[in-house]
Amino acid sequence: MMNRRDALKTLGTGFGMIGLANNIAAATGPHFPAKAKSVIFLFLNGGPSQVDTFDPKPALDKFHGTLPPGQNKMGQGTLMRSPFSFKKYGQSGIEVSEIFRQVGECIDDICVVRSMHCDLPAHPQAMLQMNIGRIIPGFPSWGSWLTYGLGTENKNLPGFVALCAGVPDVGANLWGNAFLPSVYQGTYVPNDEADPEKMIQHLRNATTSLADQRKTLDFLNKLNGLELSKRGADPLLEGRIQSMEVAYRMQAEAMDAFDIAKESAQVQAAYGVTRNPDEAEMKIKSATRDGDFARGCLVARRLVERGVRAVQVYFGNDKPWDSHHNILVHRKLAQQADQPIAALLKDLKASGLLKETLVVIGGEFGRRPWIETNGRINVQNGRDHNNEGFTYLLAGAGVKGGTVYGATDEFGAKAVEKRAHVHDLHATILHLMGIDHTRLTYPYSGRFFRLTDVAGNVMNDVLA
Repeated sequence: MMNRRDALKTLGTGFGMIGLANNIAAATGPHFPAKAKSVIFLFLNGGPSQVDTFDPKPALDKFHGTLPPGQNKMGQGTLMRSPFSFKKYGQSGIEVSEIFRQVGECIDDICVVRSMHCDLPAHPQAMLQMNIGRIIPGFPSWGSWLTYGLGTENKNLPGFVALCAGVPDVGANLWGNAFLPSVYQGTYVPNDEADPEKMIQHLRNATTSLADQRKTLDFLNKLNGLELSKRGADPLLEGRIQSMEVAYRMQAEAMDAFDIAKESAQVQAAYGVTRNPDEAEMKIKSATRDGDFARGCLVARRLVERGVRAVQVYFGNDKPWDSHHNILVHRKLAQQADQPIAALLKDLKASGLLKETLVVIGGEFGRRPWIETNGRINVQNGRDHNNEGFTYLLAGAGVKGGTVYGATDEFGAKAVEKRAHVHDLHATILHLMGIDHTRLTYPYSGRFFRLTDVAGNVMNDVLA
């Protein structure tokens, strides 16, 4: 007996499947009622320090300048207190660093996960794991899995968009589709431009009208249909066909979705997008240029408003939060992150979108609570990588706001209570989207793969 999917592959030389490519939920999910419709992942690449942001440790003040009790590892520096003060915010009274004051004002809508850990303290491997669930490339990103499972609610825009001023460490592997059909690959858009036509290359066709493009595309579809009729179902070819369809339809809607100039001056100022960078600044492909991350956060809101399923905003080029030399650099970085993050949360809440949008905030790992002693460090006031204990923030749909999940030890070096692995975070994200992470699988190379590999548990205490 032929099932529905096989029938769709056969009918119309496979083009029935193309019609489902952006609404594949009927084939793969959801598995149960979802709390969230979209995910915005704000990725602070480089590794923000948990003990200087959202995980205060009074013991660092007490033991500042000494080796951690019972430890004398070669090359390990002395414990270093945070140069930033902490303050309790909201009705929950959760302590937040002075460098994230505006996020602190939103703390009652946030669950602070203080017990994250990942497998390796190296940027490429940790960034890959946080984005694709593995420490090696060649696997689909979380956004690709999500759009494979649920599709998108807007066929005129990609289901998964990755925004970054420049390119983060590792690059396109972070939003790639790997062995999933190519239609689920994240669409990379550089957000260091304010003009949509500069953000997205070849958005408009200067020589051919939309009507003529439609005729050309229809002709190509017929040729591809003939090819499909010869070779049978081909997910890669069908994915390319659908990608061309989305690219065609984007010409109309992307101009609106990515155009933050349509927001009021008050809204742009609230996010920190107060001006366009001048020509000299545009030549600096730096993550620390004012306004880039703010622009990404504002575009992210506009995209989820229009039904885009997954949006990832990287803080900037390479790994800006990698503060080996001087942790005081975190103050400047936080100045560019605090306001837009808070504005996004407040904006989503005011419009009611926070009830159906999950916001995830964090980097690939955290930082050690002691001074970096590497001989190449020119200022002995920084911190090294810490994969054993760091913080993530979750807010929005289905999240229990104003709460703290898990804990690190007295110095913030290692997660010790309710330890949360990257697989647990991914399992929880999928759960809030209505997906059982153990059932969202794809057959490839003789076995079934999933985002969480063979591990992962939903962090139930995070859920409202």
